[in-house]
Amino acid sequence: MKIRGVLIEETFAEAFTMRVARLVITARSSRWVREASLKLTGFATSVIGCKVEAAIERELTPAETPDGRPGVSILVMTMGKDDLPKRLIERVGQTVLTCPTTACYDGLPDAPDRVGVGSALRFFGDGFQASKVVGGERFWRIPVMEGEFLVQEKFGMIKGVGGGNFLILARSADAALEAAEAAVDAIAGHPGVILPFPGGVVRSGSKVGSRRIKSMIASTNDAFCPTLRAITRTALPADVNSVLELVINGVDVPAVASAMKVGIDAACRDGIVAISAGNYGGKLGPHHFHLRKIMAGDTSAATG
Repeated sequence: MKIRGVLIEETFAEAFTMRVARLVITARSSRWVREASLKLTGFATSVIGCKVEAAIERELTPAETPDGRPGVSILVMTMGKDDLPKRLIERVGQTVLTCPTTACYDGLPDAPDRVGVGSALRFFGDGFQASKVVGGERFWRIPVMEGEFLVQEKFGMIKGVGGGNFLILARSADAALEAAEAAVDAIAGHPGVILPFPGGVVRSGSKVGSRRIKSMIASTNDAFCPTLRAITRTALPADVNSVLELVINGVDVPAVASAMKVGIDAACRDGIVAISAGNYGGKLGPHHFHLRKIMAGDTSAATG
């Protein structure tokens, strides 16, 4: 299969089941929404080193938020269900509670699994905190020097998908970056997904383990490193000189597959040789996103 002259390789992306929460952060202005969001989602690219993966899902208009103020929705994801509440308490407590004018709400109200966030953060109020039940949900008003911080007591938790991906194999570094930027722009605001890496792009794709250091759980994906072509078992065609990756996490398989489709299509442009994907032979992750099936519009492209 080719799209505008770009080969779509016969391969699949292998992804994992993760636990997901959706936070809705609001503030008096878009400036302070952005400040809180950037801090909350900082150092959250991969569970390998960050314990959590998080990014802004999309911006919200005042008509879409619980309190009628500017806001964003953020997806926060961990591998285990016991890890998610810990990470939420840490990040909301250190980056949203501390930020002027913000409030924090649950973005998954229909999720049956609930984790305590406001119920833990309320203790910062040192006994001066107060609560109110609205629509069957409890909210905590925590006194702070500015006034009050409003946070919902419990947040929904669902099973999602982490690690959907595709690789852009390019003739040059400039072509790879331009294609990756186009793919990120195409996916931006796509419902139910995030791109957790810087600017949505990964240059340091990894493989499981290491050839030389037994303690390493991940190391450089040498098969896709152009500078190692002569000394390793390369997976790159001769005319590929740069590779970039997009990693896509989402609330479910269809959301990830749909985002991959629009991203891959946008990346198929001049200077790109092929689109590939990262996998582990199908042995580790239960979700397999077959590139050619996705691009053909086949909803069975992902299994799991």
